[in-house]
Amino acid sequence: MNELKVQFINKGEEPEYVVLPIEDYLEMISLLEDVEDRSAVDQAIIDYQGGTTVPGEVVNSILNGTSPLRAWRECRGFTLDSLANRVGVSKSYLSQIENNRKPGSLNLYCQISIVLNVAVDDLIYRGETTHS
Repeated sequence: MNELKVQFINKGEEPEYVVLPIEDYLEMISLLEDVEDRSAVDQAIIDYQGGTTVPGEVVNSILNGTSPLRAWRECRGFTLDSLANRVGVSKSYLSQIENNRKPGSLNLYCQISIVLNVAVDDLIYRGETTHS
C-alpha cells in the first residue's frame, strides 16, 4: 500500500474524522478482506488436520473419573432424558451405559456421536469394565 494521503478533521483538540482518497479506501478494504480470507483458510486447514481441540471442561471431567459419554453429553447441554429421547433408548439404559454397567451397541454409540457431534471413539470408556 502506498503512503496514504489523509486529512484529519478535529473536534476541539482531538481528531474526529479522517478523509482519504477513494482509491486508498478501496485498497484498505481489499487488504482487510484478504486478511479475513487467509484467516478463514488457516482455520479450515487446522480443522481438516484434526486440530480441533477438546473443551477443557470435558478433559477435566474425564480426568476426574466421569465417563466420556457423560462428559460430552453435559458439555453439549443435554440432560440424560433429552439425549435418551433423541437416540431412542430409555433414560435408565443410557444411564447404565454412562456408568459403565452396560456396554451399549456400536449402533447406539454412532447415533449418540451424531447427536453430540463427537467422534464415536471419543465417547467410548477405556477403563476397567464392571459388566455383568
